[in-house]
Amino acid sequence: MFLSMLIPLVLVFVIMLLVNLFLKPAAVAKFLGKGSGIKGILLPAAAGIISTGPIYAWYPLLKDLKEKGAGESSIAIFLYNRAVKPFLLPVMITYFGWLYAVTLIILTVLASVIVGFSVSFFSSAKGK
Repeated sequence: MFLSMLIPLVLVFVIMLLVNLFLKPAAVAKFLGKGSGIKGILLPAAAGIISTGPIYAWYPLLKDLKEKGAGESSIAIFLYNRAVKPFLLPVMITYFGWLYAVTLIILTVLASVIVGFSVSFFSSAKGK
């Protein structure tokens, strides 16, 4: 059993090593700051969708990104898109069908952008 798990485990560690070597929070924050355009929407949306684990484990990283220049809208988009879970899609499609699943995902991603810009607007209005 250990040998069958060894290859995926090594692969995960290699990916973690590469991510830690090449992706620094400051570099990621550059893509998430003000004026980042469509990248500042797509990157946190995709990251939120593929993120796993408990949400409280993400808070320190999100705080670090915010301190390095990431916008509130990007963080809100990331948090909102955590509701979309790719590994649960087959179950949702089985119970509700393709049309429902695709419609729900599209509306969730679009709503995350609206919420992200709303958070950004209200947080900047509060700061003035």
